[in-house]
Amino acid sequence: MSLNRDIKTEMLLAWYDRNGRTLPWRSDPTPYHVWLSEIMLQQTRVEAVKEYYRRFTEALPDVRALALAPEEQYMKLWEGLGYYSRVRNLHKAAVQIMEDHGGQMPPTKKELLALSGIGDYTSSAIASIAFGERTPAIDGNLLRVYARMMKEEENIKTGTAKKKAEAWFLEFMPEDRPGDFNQAVMDLGATVCLPNGAPECGCCPWKEFCRAHADGTELRYPVIPPKKERRKEERTILLLIDETGRIALRKRPEKGLLAGLWEYPAAEGALNPKEAAKTAERILSGANPAVAVVEELPRAKHIFSHIEWHMTGYALRVKRPCAAGAGDPGEDRPESMKMLYPGNDSVSGKTEAVRGGAPEGEKEKAADILWVTPQELSATYAVPTALVKYTEWIRDHFDRTE
Repeated sequence: MSLNRDIKTEMLLAWYDRNGRTLPWRSDPTPYHVWLSEIMLQQTRVEAVKEYYRRFTEALPDVRALALAPEEQYMKLWEGLGYYSRVRNLHKAAVQIMEDHGGQMPPTKKELLALSGIGDYTSSAIASIAFGERTPAIDGNLLRVYARMMKEEENIKTGTAKKKAEAWFLEFMPEDRPGDFNQAVMDLGATVCLPNGAPECGCCPWKEFCRAHADGTELRYPVIPPKKERRKEERTILLLIDETGRIALRKRPEKGLLAGLWEYPAAEGALNPKEAAKTAERILSGANPAVAVVEELPRAKHIFSHIEWHMTGYALRVKRPCAAGAGDPGEDRPESMKMLYPGNDSVSGKTEAVRGGAPEGEKEKAADILWVTPQELSATYAVPTALVKYTEWIRDHFDRTE
């Protein structure tokens, strides 16, 4: 390593020793803690992750506990973080570690890449921070720092630019503190070399080496192509509440958007109250319910990476036959009360079909409707963040009526 490179490395690590963020997973950087935190931090703000990390590690403190956890537990612990495939892959990888590695996380980037849900960045982060392997962990922060330092004119999202950044950082990465080096650049990008605005160049330990800073072109970098416009979808959310105060849930398909999560029954399009009641009756077909709209709920919007949901909502009262032997509706429901009703898998045909009924010969697929108490909904079932406004309405409604 040249003298100039030595100086850059020393300056960065000295800055990190003084200014590095105090984060719970850094205080005890076991492989499990590093892995969990890195997966949680993908597309999520650090401050939002802290409480999730605390709850998750208290409930599932190690790889073995995660591998043995039932799906509803780890999904509920993840509720609100989004991108639920991440926690499913965490569980799959925990099982792999128990079965193939004797319960010990493999120590090299190459071996880590073989685990479910662990890609190039995450494998490098775990290998460097937890095991001391000299490998740059190239995330958005490192790419931004590199692009400004070197005035990289290529689209920073390309594989070529990423490889150039990786090679550049590898030149400065020390043998003795590779994990600290990666975390130092992460913190530099998160707190100084800021995205979406002017960087705090006066605080940067590398400002005298930065080409973009030298000629005042920091905001020109990194070069990123404009995002494609998101597709907008109208949906109607149906909060079906029966005479015992139970709420209808159903599971989304195992593949696709929000795969395998519990949701409130929904239909495509912005339905009016009459259409909403008719749709609810069809969802509960076979149960001979009496359905009535009792309240139109506030409109809501949720933005995914490539889709926007614009949602209309209704609370509907459902009077349905009780299951034999269900007992007093006020009692805790036994397993036999988890009544299943055939409906459709998402009522997601064309809006016209929803409003006019399914054409002859086009029978809707059956789906299981699960009736849960508000307490069960809160404690057990993971409902997407996209529906948070309607989950909050349920909570507030039952608080008012208790």
